[in-house]
Amino acid sequence: MSKVPDQLRYRESHEWIDPTSGAVGITDHAQHELTDVVFVELPKVGAEVEAGDQIAVVESVKAASDIYSPVSGEIIAINDELLEDPSLINTDPYGEGWIFEIKPSKDAELKILLDAPSYRQHIA
Repeated sequence: MSKVPDQLRYRESHEWIDPTSGAVGITDHAQHELTDVVFVELPKVGAEVEAGDQIAVVESVKAASDIYSPVSGEIIAINDELLEDPSLINTDPYGEGWIFEIKPSKDAELKILLDAPSYRQHIA
């Protein structure tokens, strides 16, 4: 069974966001489906994005997957460690495997994302 932390919010396309820090990544379920991640294309710091924009790519031995911004805002940090070790997404998807941080510009968008029980139901 996939881990689904209660404090995070989720898109149906399997991205998570920490409402406190703005950190974004892909879920345990998504990394499990992709299998071994071998490459990550990161967004640019300072980019302004809209909710649902495709802003990164995660490639695995199985497939490439677009990563969508869960909310609108400015990209304020990227996880450079993924360039050296993309497998961090597999080993720690909610910790060291975060992909980028965003400063949300529309707080209301966080409220329409799935909460943990709803995401669990989505992947069941």
